[in-house]
Amino acid sequence: MKNEERHQRAVDKLTDIAGSVYDQLDDGKIPKMMIPLRTKSNIRFDPKSAVWKYGKAMGARSAKKLTGAQMLLRTMYMLEFIEDMIKAEKSSTLREMYYISEGWAKAKFSAQDESNMLAEDLEIITTCMREDFKLRPEEDGARVIGNITIQERDRKGKKKKINCRDDVGDSGYGMPYNVEKDKIELVDCDADFVIAIETGGMFDRLVENKFDEDANAILVHLKGQPARSTRRFIKRINEEMKLPVCTFVDGDPWSFRIHASLAYGAIKTAHLSEYLATPTAEFVGITASDILNYELPTDKLNDKDIQALNAEKTDPRFNDEFWRHEIDLMLEIGKKAEQQALAKYGLDYVTDTYLPEKLSELGIMK
Repeated sequence: MKNEERHQRAVDKLTDIAGSVYDQLDDGKIPKMMIPLRTKSNIRFDPKSAVWKYGKAMGARSAKKLTGAQMLLRTMYMLEFIEDMIKAEKSSTLREMYYISEGWAKAKFSAQDESNMLAEDLEIITTCMREDFKLRPEEDGARVIGNITIQERDRKGKKKKINCRDDVGDSGYGMPYNVEKDKIELVDCDADFVIAIETGGMFDRLVENKFDEDANAILVHLKGQPARSTRRFIKRINEEMKLPVCTFVDGDPWSFRIHASLAYGAIKTAHLSEYLATPTAEFVGITASDILNYELPTDKLNDKDIQALNAEKTDPRFNDEFWRHEIDLMLEIGKKAEQQALAKYGLDYVTDTYLPEKLSELGIMK
């Protein structure tokens, strides 16, 4: 779908919401909006698509109560704000929208969490994305290095081809918040797989060691919990370029969740999981088994780590033999480890030994 068509579809959907509220008022009814319940009990893991999805339970946001009336009022202001932005060909960060609401009198938000939540609600109701509303996050996307050529449309509408290895510096190609086809086209790719890396230090290590060239890989820096644009970009490469994806993160429960978010989706963005998740993504490490097999330097698990690991034992994203074993083993040894712990054996060990061994086991690297 072209850029203009996406934005017009968003405007039409938002107009329908406003029209529904108006019609209810015109009929003498107390207006309300129906929305899927965003509770843990209404989020299910769909084994067929291997992603999180909302269930069928619905809730009403009604003007019958003061809080509901205030949220409907905020919704109307936000609808108008988004429509004005699209017409003016402007965009806004979520933070800017929060501050803009200061001029909405009684409809202003008391905290940014409220405005962020309403933006997500509108995504769910309209089946559009916040990018279609010209809303963008504060953070940018990932850094990318590898032999993949893209064509990016700049702010003046001009298209420019960029090879993410030959046409960029050591920091790589900086991904924008919008990575849809109207903004970025994937032109050509000469790589065997994508490796998504949690930390900046390890990304820079692989770049310095020329792992992208030696292993014929595309390196993507996740910047911790990956932004939506990062997950979407990786999914596009996986689907359009037919490249396998693997994640290389720290060995702790929080990093396990980074992998789960990229592979299966996150509870918070369950309405977009099929759009963002890459269910075939493989986990490279660091695992609890790695801590023992490679005799890595470790830190002791704290109480929050233990609580998180126990929660993951009931998380359907980790419901297979591999994850059950690794989570139980980490609880048993009471240890966690960082990616950089591999430096115990020298700066080249991760690219000369660890990754080739692990990737060969998965059949990703020959």
